[in-house]
Amino acid sequence: MAAKRTILGQDPDILLAALANILSWLVTTFAPSLLPLLLPTSPEEDTEGDGTRSRGDSRTRCISIGRPGGMEQLRLVTLKEGICTIGYNVRHVSSPPYTAADLRTTLPADCVIIRNEAFSVNYADCTIRWGLYESAKKFVGWPIVPGFDVAGNVEFVSNDCGNNEPHKLKVGDRVFGCTLFGAYSDRICCPTKQLRKIPDCIESFAEAAAFPAVSLTALYALHLAGYFPITAGGGSRYQFTNKSILIHSAAGGVGSFLVQMSKILGLHVVGVVGSTSKVDDAKSLGCDVVIDKSTENLWTMAEMASPEGYATIMDANGVSTLQESYNHLAPSGRLVVFGFHSNLPMGSSMLNPLEWVRMAKKAASLPKFDAMDLTVANKSILGFNLSFFSEETEVLSGMFDQVLEWIEEGKLSCPRICEMPMERIAEAHAYIQSGQSSGKIILTTSKTKYADRMQSMLTECNRGV
Repeated sequence: MAAKRTILGQDPDILLAALANILSWLVTTFAPSLLPLLLPTSPEEDTEGDGTRSRGDSRTRCISIGRPGGMEQLRLVTLKEGICTIGYNVRHVSSPPYTAADLRTTLPADCVIIRNEAFSVNYADCTIRWGLYESAKKFVGWPIVPGFDVAGNVEFVSNDCGNNEPHKLKVGDRVFGCTLFGAYSDRICCPTKQLRKIPDCIESFAEAAAFPAVSLTALYALHLAGYFPITAGGGSRYQFTNKSILIHSAAGGVGSFLVQMSKILGLHVVGVVGSTSKVDDAKSLGCDVVIDKSTENLWTMAEMASPEGYATIMDANGVSTLQESYNHLAPSGRLVVFGFHSNLPMGSSMLNPLEWVRMAKKAASLPKFDAMDLTVANKSILGFNLSFFSEETEVLSGMFDQVLEWIEEGKLSCPRICEMPMERIAEAHAYIQSGQSSGKIILTTSKTKYADRMQSMLTECNRGV
């Protein structure tokens, strides 16, 4: 593979994102009346009317981002009749982020259209908006509709849908699952293999939307650490002598499922939280030890909790903890990396020039690990990002089945959720950027749940059975 072209040693996409964000900051700060000039529109948008929608309106509403920038780029738009959003791995149907208007006449048997009732907001969505998320740049570009988690009702299936589909769905089914972008929408086209029926123990769509992406991320991280797949008896296949696992951000979205799954797998869980308000949440999830790094020395307490070191450390922090996480691994230990939150701004709604300087300094400070040292120390470092798994959906499908089984058995519970309507998307982004959020932020797509409409559709479907 050819090396990527650089400008002055920097990725051109990053430089363009920096310029776009600085321009947004300058206009917002000094000339806010010019902000509309920074909001690109798409031909798929229905620009007629005032943007409101009456009950029964079948047009799709979604959050579209037209270019890198601040909160101003989070535009709630209405799409033209027949168009909905779609992930990047469904190119045999349409290129992202939008479908064609005649989708219902061309929908293949392996996809359905969902009337999406709820979606989650993740920190990754902020980096998408800033233009810093690699898979979003590589596979979608601009405009983009962010989001990975969906939960809603099946609204339309193909007439060609056979009875041999492993996850056969019908109109009216309550489903949840993952999409590779496009979830910030009330209507989305999604492959059936990425969806599952919502179990009865999950009461609301908001709760359902809190599960898929973070639970799959957690389970894949535990797979890399050697704890999954499990044995027929339900325990970890590999029985390491050292069973201590340290989980950073233990009360967060991914962290909350890492804690629960680690306990299922019989591990000794040491959870780290960033504020005292999150200690009880981490304990309720099952942590054997909780370290509040706002009041305690993180690494002194970590050494006390597991003097021999850790078999696994889960780290999505980046520069602030990466080196010490590696240092605190036991021999044969594994450091699993799935994010770099501390490299990025917290509490800043706009990426002003100083933020870009700080990010550059942090990137330059990231530790470098020597292959020979890894070998001699008998330690491993593994990293991943599930948004690149477009060709590995079978792997994730099997893991989704395991997550669903644990949910139905009552072994996995929904983390704390903060629920708000999709109209408050900017507030949701500001909240998750603040670093003060705990659990999951969930946005709902409609004030009325269209229950009467979906019940009518379900009745009509049942008449045809």
